[in-house]
Amino acid sequence: MGVLTKKPKTFEVQFSDPNKSAYSGGDKVAGQVIVEVAEVVQISAIKLLGIGCAKVDYNKGKMHCTDETDYLKYEEVLHLDHQPTDADGSITLRPGNRYEFMFGFELPQAGCLVSSYVGKFGSVRYYVKAVIEKSGHRYAECKRYFKVEEPIDVNTQELMAPVTGAKQKRVTCMFIPDGSVSVAARIGRKGYCEGEDICIDAQFENSCSRIVVPKAAIIAKHIYRANGRTKQFLEKLTSVRGDHIISGMCDVWQGRVLRVPKLKPTILGCDIIHVDYCLRIYLHIPGSEKLILDLPLVIGTIPYNGMNSRTSSMSSQGDSGTSSTCVLPSSPPSYSEISQDNRMDNSFIPLLDDYDEDDSPIFMHIHVLPPPPAYTEQN
Repeated sequence: MGVLTKKPKTFEVQFSDPNKSAYSGGDKVAGQVIVEVAEVVQISAIKLLGIGCAKVDYNKGKMHCTDETDYLKYEEVLHLDHQPTDADGSITLRPGNRYEFMFGFELPQAGCLVSSYVGKFGSVRYYVKAVIEKSGHRYAECKRYFKVEEPIDVNTQELMAPVTGAKQKRVTCMFIPDGSVSVAARIGRKGYCEGEDICIDAQFENSCSRIVVPKAAIIAKHIYRANGRTKQFLEKLTSVRGDHIISGMCDVWQGRVLRVPKLKPTILGCDIIHVDYCLRIYLHIPGSEKLILDLPLVIGTIPYNGMNSRTSSMSSQGDSGTSSTCVLPSSPPSYSEISQDNRMDNSFIPLLDDYDEDDSPIFMHIHVLPPPPAYTEQN
């Protein structure tokens, strides 16, 4: 009988439905392990393992923090149909043949798993691993990952409820009061899926002496826990920006649209990894901290079914991306009488510093008048 000296010519895991993008609790994971050898070999067993595990690994100060939680542990010994075994239970494989070891197992029921996730300091991964054993020792192994996506239906009563909030901030300059800014906002529901539009109704007021800029962004909050320590990572995913608001003015968003990009679903059921989202509506204030209003979001997997007529109509508004300005009674003076010939070359002068690394500075278009004629005495 030949001695196993070479690795298998072919050794891989194949799923029965290669087009299946994701599994969920209670689904069956099935397929076959393919083996082809280059010489006659005798193996004692081929084992199959189904594994799902959440892991975190990060440094917190001088401490190295690591932890893991298992969500799937499955193991079976695979057999060949109509394939005789030797007296000691071993299997002889011969070159020129393609051996298919079939497998199938059910995932734990819904609520017992956590969706697949790969983050900066941790992950949740699921995979099938096949192991060839010879004489009781592990000789070769292969694995194939699969995705788990636990369903989150955004059409539930809790996730269909509107979300509102308001916040105000007093602004100071060298400890001297400088008025205040405020924001009040509303979105039609709490739950959204990839590709859906979040329609934002918001009002911004600026009674301080500075020019402020309203913005909104989807923020992902990644929380990792290990060894009694917590590490948090915030990620800005997509944003929309409004017009700058000068002192004494306000701005109103009516159905301002922010589309949900491709995101991992919210992860709430894991003890060591937590992924949550919010819609952050904020005002940039030069020389002061932002005014921030966070409205909670849940990113689901089962999209909105269209039963909420108000949200649908807001999404279809043609002017949903526009903003309007509340003008105070007094209007600025008009300079239309100034001749075009009396203006120097047009230039853009920075008015405010760049707030975010992905934004452009705000500029004010100014026109400079020529200096007055030189004074001369007349006798």
